[in-house]
Amino acid sequence: MIKEFRKHRMLFLMMVPSVVYFFLLCYLPMAGTVLAFKSYRFDKGIFGSPWAGLDNFEFFFRSGKALLVTSNTVLYNAAFIVSGLVLQLAVAIVIAEMGGKFVRKAVQSTLLFPFFLSWVVVGAIVYNLFNYDYGYLNVLLKAMGLPPQDFYSSPGWWKYILLFFNNWKYVGYNSLVYLAAIIGIDRSLYEAAAIDGANVFQRIRRITLPLIVPTTVIMVLLSVGNIFRGNFDLFYQLVGTNGLLYDATDVIDTFVFRSLLGSQDIGMSAATGLYQSVVCFVIILVTNAVVRKVQPDYSLF
Repeated sequence: MIKEFRKHRMLFLMMVPSVVYFFLLCYLPMAGTVLAFKSYRFDKGIFGSPWAGLDNFEFFFRSGKALLVTSNTVLYNAAFIVSGLVLQLAVAIVIAEMGGKFVRKAVQSTLLFPFFLSWVVVGAIVYNLFNYDYGYLNVLLKAMGLPPQDFYSSPGWWKYILLFFNNWKYVGYNSLVYLAAIIGIDRSLYEAAAIDGANVFQRIRRITLPLIVPTTVIMVLLSVGNIFRGNFDLFYQLVGTNGLLYDATDVIDTFVFRSLLGSQDIGMSAATGLYQSVVCFVIILVTNAVVRKVQPDYSLF
């Protein structure tokens, strides 16, 4: 290791900020995991509070909502992963195939813009679109002589609304990874295929898609690792505290947040967070093992 450090000391030094960042914000706080097994008291602190065993986990699973919020979390994330993958690949391929540099940059910047919007702003946009009294869509429906829709009292709409706005916000940013992979492909392969008479769709199918499979697998593995974690900002800012939509939109993170506000039970929220982390860890290990068995070169480790 000393030999490697001397040989690549500048590269190791460049790693220092990232190592410090993850140590302070990811590894050091893991000591707080002990809260999941304690009945937390503010006067005694984390390590002085009495042990509670598995009572905190029991509270979550006996709440009557554990199965519902867990299934919502998994199903929403699965839909986000699948639809996001398809759209991100499509956007990256379309941008890569565009001829004009100016047009390519303009489209890329336009698609990237939503990523920089706060979910608070997106929540305001959604409210002004779907509000019953003066929302843009209902104003349009009334102008067309159609009855308005009460979106905030109709849970069935929200799986599509959440799916749309999640992709709208992240597709442009995440497609950059696939775009970089496509740009890195040897252009002589495309030139040879064009000489052989392959059209643009054949080149995409036979060259682009097979050569970005490693990048795609890695991105999917990283996404699967968070399949038990709901995007709190997305669900909370778009749905808010509308009890009529909870059954259709509640995920583990929003359920724990509201429970913590109501009960001030820090141990319960820590237990739920640990439950999410352990399940995510197991899922990514299993998924990576499957990928490693099928194609070892595409696995994370």
